[in-house]
Amino acid sequence: MVLFIVRRLWLAALVCLTVLVVSFILTRLSGDLAASIAGPNASAADVAIITRNYGLDRPLVVQFLEWAGHAAEGDLGRSFLYHVPVWGLIRDRLPVTLALGLTGLAIALLVALPLGILAAVREGSAIDRGIMMVALLGQAMPGFWFGLVMIVLLGLDLQWLPISGVDTWQGYIMPGIVLAFSAIPALMRLTRSGMIDALAADYIRTARAKGLSRTKIILKHALRNAAMPVVSIAAVQLGFMLGGSVVIESVFALPGVGYLAWESITKNDFPVVQAVVLFLAVIYIALTLLADMMNALLDPRLRG
Repeated sequence: MVLFIVRRLWLAALVCLTVLVVSFILTRLSGDLAASIAGPNASAADVAIITRNYGLDRPLVVQFLEWAGHAAEGDLGRSFLYHVPVWGLIRDRLPVTLALGLTGLAIALLVALPLGILAAVREGSAIDRGIMMVALLGQAMPGFWFGLVMIVLLGLDLQWLPISGVDTWQGYIMPGIVLAFSAIPALMRLTRSGMIDALAADYIRTARAKGLSRTKIILKHALRNAAMPVVSIAAVQLGFMLGGSVVIESVFALPGVGYLAWESITKNDFPVVQAVVLFLAVIYIALTLLADMMNALLDPRLRG
């Protein structure tokens, strides 16, 4: 188990380093950063001053090593747009993103688990095929497009939910549904396959021989074993949702970390862009590592 954890930590460190390099390179590919920061009406002298003040005239390797060293110490730099430390911006926006991600995950589990169980119990039936078809369509539908459909349908036509903002808890429901929509197919298929395997196990036949009710067999015995991998994968899905918050928060104008990233991209605030990419990547890696450890605890064969 110790060797398994060490390997996963080494892989996580390698991924973090890759994210550092890629995010740094992408921000430098956007053109003349000094000119972008100075604005369209800046003179050549203004651009030269900004280039010198921000160290943009130094070799890229030097710039990267300095930024990576500061990031390792928890210093993510200062925002060009807000003129405050980047970590403060992320910290202030993080509660909205976490609330949105947890809302989406809760909705996904509430939908995926019952449908996955129903599909497994009715394996091969029209209900099973219908549920799997819905899962396939859901996986193919872009979240951005689905979000716009939800805004028009539930927000503008029916006026059931607010279309933007988080002044009340209802503001999280519609974007939470959109986030959940992308996670439901995977969770539903995993629940279905786990339940099918569990229902075919010997202990289920023993439970039936003892005269236990069908409901008790499904919910108490089969689901308990089938849900274990679903719980671990749910951590990975939460990471996907937090990463997907960039699009969803932009569509619904939610003041979270994702919207901060989008705003920084459009205004060339590259210290914030780099920091948000790194921050979301670290969260996703941590959740993936947690899922791997949970899977290893549940299945000792994965530790080898």
